[in-house]
Amino acid sequence: MNYGITDFLMLLGSLGLFIYGMLIMSEGIQKLTGSRLRQILSTMTSNRFLAVFTGFLVTSLLQSSSATTVMVVSFVNAGLFSLAQSMGVIMGANIGTTITAWIVSFFGFKMHIMNIAIILIGLAFPLIFLKNSKYYNIGEFIIGFGILFIGLDFLKNSVPDIKANPEILSFLQHYTNLGFLSTLLFIGIGTLLTIIIQSSSATMAITLIMLAEGWITFPIACAMVLGENIGTTITANLAALVGNIHARRAARFHTMFNLIGVAWMLLVFPYFIEWVDKVMEWFSPSHVSILDNTATARANATLGLSLFHTMFNIANMLLLIGFLPQMEQLILKFVKPRKVKNAANEDDEDFSLKHIARGPFATPDISIAEAQKETENFGELIAKMFHNVQTLLFERPQNAKKLINKIAKREGITDDLEVDIADFLAKISEEEISEEGTHKIKSILSMINDMERIGDILFEMTLTNEKIEEQGLRIGESNRNEIKKLFDLVFDQLRLMNINLKSGKSKIDMNKVWEIEKNINETRTNLQELIFKSIEAKTLNARESIFYYNIINSAERIGDHIININEAIVGIK
Repeated sequence: MNYGITDFLMLLGSLGLFIYGMLIMSEGIQKLTGSRLRQILSTMTSNRFLAVFTGFLVTSLLQSSSATTVMVVSFVNAGLFSLAQSMGVIMGANIGTTITAWIVSFFGFKMHIMNIAIILIGLAFPLIFLKNSKYYNIGEFIIGFGILFIGLDFLKNSVPDIKANPEILSFLQHYTNLGFLSTLLFIGIGTLLTIIIQSSSATMAITLIMLAEGWITFPIACAMVLGENIGTTITANLAALVGNIHARRAARFHTMFNLIGVAWMLLVFPYFIEWVDKVMEWFSPSHVSILDNTATARANATLGLSLFHTMFNIANMLLLIGFLPQMEQLILKFVKPRKVKNAANEDDEDFSLKHIARGPFATPDISIAEAQKETENFGELIAKMFHNVQTLLFERPQNAKKLINKIAKREGITDDLEVDIADFLAKISEEEISEEGTHKIKSILSMINDMERIGDILFEMTLTNEKIEEQGLRIGESNRNEIKKLFDLVFDQLRLMNINLKSGKSKIDMNKVWEIEKNINETRTNLQELIFKSIEAKTLNARESIFYYNIINSAERIGDHIININEAIVGIK
């Protein structure tokens, strides 16, 4: 066979050009829509059918189901999507990706697309030199479209010449005449190719070329399409590897949905192919059966394969959309959150980063949303630490040592969270972001700094209490209730802060925040006066008074940091 390393590199380069064009198209449309894309995906998922339509629409625009599913995983990871919402969008993405097959089979094989692609690039090229970002993104999208089809044209000319190499044809025929085993074999080949190439659209283009050249028969091409449906799920699963439990569940659903689809299709495979052939005949009375492996039949077989791809995904969606609640429960059952052992040897939630995971299709808008979600979790961690300190100071627990270790561990986590979130935001800042995004980054940086300081103060209070306990001192019965009132007020402020973090600045009532702060300051002042009177009455010694002062002032300082966080949320700070 006269097919050397240069020919193979030409094939590899053509494939790379095809995928690169698809990636540029995807990036162009994402930049063009900006935050609107996130709003579309977040609002058009109120029911499962709207979610399916949303997935179809976005994938049709991006020309990549991988891009859509990775974005969906990112949104689930960032807390912008629920698992139920993501399931419908993923179903729609499977249908939307079939548009690529129609474009390739119609334009790529029915027209000389190379000349048109060059003209499109020539028209779009001046747009990328304009200062207006909108026109730049439009130009980028059109250029990506052109590069995609130039890659397709090269790809068609780079595959081995079957006519000149009959031994390859003989080799393929040997594996295409094994009945059901051939179907399973080429499902595996389609899966493997898609996993390696990381693009079902590119693998679909290769399949169409193989079919058009007579390399494989129509049923075998359909089997490869089924394999591509399985292989395309690897992209979302790779993206979910660095995601949280919700992202992993969304990715596993994608795999489950496609595997179930392939399983039932295998049961009706010959009948479904015959039905596709009948549909082709309805539209063209002079139609030659696409099951005939002749040059005339192959002329329509590429359109038939696109029809098979579309009808299979629509049928799979219609068959399974009524079972989404049951599938969701199944995913929840088998994909469980990881548990870690804390310093107190109890099951505890892992407070490492859960939402930050920059995938190949992550945008600054999504990344900032992920950082915001991490900040909300940071606030929940601080609330748990505060509750631990309250328990230590006022309830005298039997497992005080374990509780101190837990607080120490969580203080260390607060240090790590501040650094990790700040580093992540610094990387986002290097990209092109909007003015609103810049303000949001500054706001988050301010909040995590105050949260880290609260963690330090809580740990300092723990150490102070430990030293006092060693000296045989503790908060007296007569002062406990009064000091506890101050802590309860601060805890109320902390809980309100966490509600505000999730609500957004438009729904925050700062008057309520400032009212609690006023009560905290008044209670602190009253407690200081009470300490003075106790010293004068000689019911409190110097060492105890210093301990009380430290505890009271530390609680008030925490209240000040909480005020800073609330002001950062609404944009005052």
